[in-house]
Amino acid sequence: MYTKERFDRISAYLKEKKKATVGELAALLCVSSATIRRDLSEMQALGIVARTHGGVLYIEDSEETSIYVRLDKNAQEKEGTALIAAHNLGEFQTAFVDNSSTCFALANRLDLKRKTIITNGLQLALTLSQRENVDIIMPGGEVKFNTAAVLGSLACNTLSHFRTDIILCSCAALDEFGVYEHSLDSCELKKVALERGKRKILLADRTKFGRTAAYRTCSLAQFDEIYTNADDKTVAAFRERRLNVINKLNAFKP
Repeated sequence: MYTKERFDRISAYLKEKKKATVGELAALLCVSSATIRRDLSEMQALGIVARTHGGVLYIEDSEETSIYVRLDKNAQEKEGTALIAAHNLGEFQTAFVDNSSTCFALANRLDLKRKTIITNGLQLALTLSQRENVDIIMPGGEVKFNTAAVLGSLACNTLSHFRTDIILCSCAALDEFGVYEHSLDSCELKKVALERGKRKILLADRTKFGRTAAYRTCSLAQFDEIYTNADDKTVAAFRERRLNVINKLNAFKP
């Protein structure tokens, strides 16, 4: 069986089942698990599927990947970035936290008692609702399929009525000219949120550098701080542009 035939059969199976294990697909196509893993790696690079631990999910809409897939993918990278941010973030009382998996990882590390969190992330809101003394506000709007995010014009309008101490957001991709999203709805909501925050903070793990996405949210200069686990060589060009890139623990401590 040629590679394209395997891709087509895997795609057709996942469209119906939504997810599968490597062993399940190997039995279906009568090939080795190693062959399936190679096929899935290539299909992931093409944006057809999303790999998870021990299996794969079909991407229904290439604009936005499920929050559950994003939490699993590059989890170590996200945790590394979240750890750096947590050690340097400082005090605040109110925050907007976006639906990104990196911000989800950071929020789980923070003491949020007696703080107000505004978020468009359903998973984050549900997680924080299990904590005591945390005020959680969600904007009204459209819940998009697969993302567990509240987006759309109604959500943007709701956010325009708030003012927060900090904005915590991530991105799908970034380069020296700005940050980008795969979804226009995500891009527009983040633009509104950034207008309403006193202190604007970007979290971007090293896998986001050099990637591409269709919709530009804003320039990097708009952020007061950029937290990342990327190495000094990767961020050197950004620092040359006088951007406040922080990639070390306790960066603000003597």
